[in-house]
Amino acid sequence: MIAAVRLRIDLAYDGTDFHGWASQPGLRTVQAELGAALTTALRTTDPVPVVCAGRTDAGVHARGQVVHADVPEAPGAPATVEAARLTGRLNGILPPDVRVRRVAAAAPGFDARFGALWRRYAYRVADDAALLDPLTRHHVLAWRRPLDLPAMDAAAAALVGHHDFASFCKQREGATTVRTLLDLAWRRDETGVAVLDVRADAFCHSMVRSLVGCLLAVGEGRREPSWAADVLAARTRSAQVAVAPAHGLTLEEVDYPEDADLAGRAETTRARRAEVPV
Repeated sequence: MIAAVRLRIDLAYDGTDFHGWASQPGLRTVQAELGAALTTALRTTDPVPVVCAGRTDAGVHARGQVVHADVPEAPGAPATVEAARLTGRLNGILPPDVRVRRVAAAAPGFDARFGALWRRYAYRVADDAALLDPLTRHHVLAWRRPLDLPAMDAAAAALVGHHDFASFCKQREGATTVRTLLDLAWRRDETGVAVLDVRADAFCHSMVRSLVGCLLAVGEGRREPSWAADVLAARTRSAQVAVAPAHGLTLEEVDYPEDADLAGRAETTRARRAEVPV
């Protein structure tokens, strides 16, 4: 039996021309591209499965995606040496809209998905004609009306914490919609673009874009800031909450515990995800 080594791969990609992260028959996805590149680089006969920290939807980007892959251990070469060489090999195979930033032998117990402490996303909106830039059109949403960021922050404050976010998620059978939202706040970057920084232990399907859609309605004055709390309390999807376009969203960062705590964190997260709220 061939020994395997688990690799941690730090990944960035432009999601414009991808049908999301997850492999789908006949569609171009990030998971399929990376898996195929690993298979080629390692000269394996079997496809190399890859697991990510957070699945991104079609059109969503990533600067800080984290992936693990279990690959055959190269005979006669330390895993750390092979991992470093693999970075260049993969970038020579992958298309230019996917870049591997780092490959390393993973610490014992590392799991890209279940071991994460939190994920941080940013959503960018240009709400003034002077901010519109054709060079950023694929990752900044163009918005025709000016946004009231203080009102949006007031609405966001009610959503921070440990809640059932069923109102903001596309429900998947048997999956919990309870999450801990650690940060949800708006700011202007150095160019004046409005940026929502959002951080949570995990996100359910369409959660971030639904949160953005809710807050945009407040920001342009169609809803009062208190509406966000009402939506959350309803615990059911509403057609009144629009899902914001995918291209404004970027996965920026994923954080993990110290190496000694990795296995325990993964075990705890698996148990919690198995719980379904009443």
